[in-house]
Amino acid sequence: MKELDPLLHSQLRLSVMSILMNVDEADFVYLKEKTQATAGNLSVQLEKLSEANYISMTKGFVGKKPRTVCQVTDTGRQAFERYVNDIKALLNIK
Repeated sequence: MKELDPLLHSQLRLSVMSILMNVDEADFVYLKEKTQATAGNLSVQLEKLSEANYISMTKGFVGKKPRTVCQVTDTGRQAFERYVNDIKALLNIK
């Protein structure tokens, strides 16, 4: 049996990737609201996805407030699609 991508098998990272696959970009606040994660946990998981080059993060400011914007990379898109196909194969879904 093929092993599922452990980076995407985490519930929070999978949630983040699922959201980012359906939008051009999403900021930290949006991802935090949608995943209902704590800021600290989300920050750690985003960093892991970024280190794997699954997402890109752009940090900046809006006025004096920090803003982090995330986007799926081509590597991340391919990994996510592979993960979904692996799940389908595991469940014997065509």
